[in-house]
Amino acid sequence: MNVLKQPTKKTYERDAQLTQTVMDIIDHVRKDGDQALLDYAAKFDHVELDSVRVSPETVKAAYEQVDPDTLEAIRFSASQIRFFAEEQRKCLKDLDIQSRIPGLEIGHRMIPVERCGCYVPAGRHPLPSSALMGIVTAKVAGVKQVAACSPAFKGYGTIHPAVLVAMDIAGADEIYCMGGAQAIAAFAYGTQSVAKVDLIVGPGNRFVTEAKRQVLGDVGIDSLAGPSEVLVLADESANPTYVAIDLLGQAEHDPNAKPILVCTSQKVVEEAMKELQRLLPTLETRDVAEQSWTDNGAIYLADSMEEAIAISNDIAPEHLEVQVNNEREVAQKLLHYGSMFVGHYAPVAFGDFVSGPNHTLPTMRTARYSNGVWVGTFIKTPFHQFVSKEGCANLAKHCMQLAQVEGLQAHRDSVKLRLEG
Repeated sequence: MNVLKQPTKKTYERDAQLTQTVMDIIDHVRKDGDQALLDYAAKFDHVELDSVRVSPETVKAAYEQVDPDTLEAIRFSASQIRFFAEEQRKCLKDLDIQSRIPGLEIGHRMIPVERCGCYVPAGRHPLPSSALMGIVTAKVAGVKQVAACSPAFKGYGTIHPAVLVAMDIAGADEIYCMGGAQAIAAFAYGTQSVAKVDLIVGPGNRFVTEAKRQVLGDVGIDSLAGPSEVLVLADESANPTYVAIDLLGQAEHDPNAKPILVCTSQKVVEEAMKELQRLLPTLETRDVAEQSWTDNGAIYLADSMEEAIAISNDIAPEHLEVQVNNEREVAQKLLHYGSMFVGHYAPVAFGDFVSGPNHTLPTMRTARYSNGVWVGTFIKTPFHQFVSKEGCANLAKHCMQLAQVEGLQAHRDSVKLRLEG
């Protein structure tokens, strides 16, 4: 393996000031509730709100501000996400079985959380797709109350119309104009207007991520997301133009995004880099993309496809593109990734918007042990056991022995007294 380019800086670091700032924001929301949310909306989003709750009239008016093509695309995306989530839900079933031990029935149930909060970030551009990914999936999972939030978008005085429409089409039961760490605190602990939730999902900036870290335990979260990542796995069959634009497609997300190329062909690497430099000036997002590629881009020239696969499995990228010969065979050997895009005609963009699988995915190598948001994120799987008198007798001996070994007398006696009674 030859490392042709390495990142020049770390893309995510916690710092004491960030931790304290977020802690102060959370404390303010817990103490002052809605007033704290309104104060932060004025301070950070430069908007004066009477209430963080978005009215049905505002949502209805948003439809008039969204062009027909965008509305059609939002509805198409929602239908794709819903289709895939419904198929996933079919895989999750209650279990009730007779144990090998007579008198003992064991199993589990699929129980959706009762209430969740879906966070939708707002930055340079509106992100209706993020609204769809969280809310649609939660509703398919069976969550009774889905609350959604996003910060006020510059120039609108409330959430961007495209995001409001997406939230409505997705089926949000409540919509709040709030963002940042303060929104996470409101979902976690509740305010006068915002009822607390059981689970918070959705990506955000480092303040949102730190807030999710701090409230974890008081409320569930999907993950602690870092900067977005793509790894393009390529061989001599890859189209250098496709490779280049897909690397830039990730780089334009954020200055801290991580675009990575792992390739077995020196020729493809060289041609892809020429294409990257040709395409970069054509992008409206070129400043962000250039910084991301310069600071965080990486290129690995592998000696074989087996080595390339090993590199990818070690990095465990959020997004993994497979642009090689025998792509299905290679794909089966790839084990660690958030979402995989197989074939020369499968850019990450499809997964971001319209293919159906969720785009809220694990980053920073957490794909080695976790997965993205899916219907199972919103569903608990508690266990149960039904024990008859016969079952009690059949389980007693070994149960009492292990309780005795572990020094738990009341455990032992809870069985013994039933046998004697």
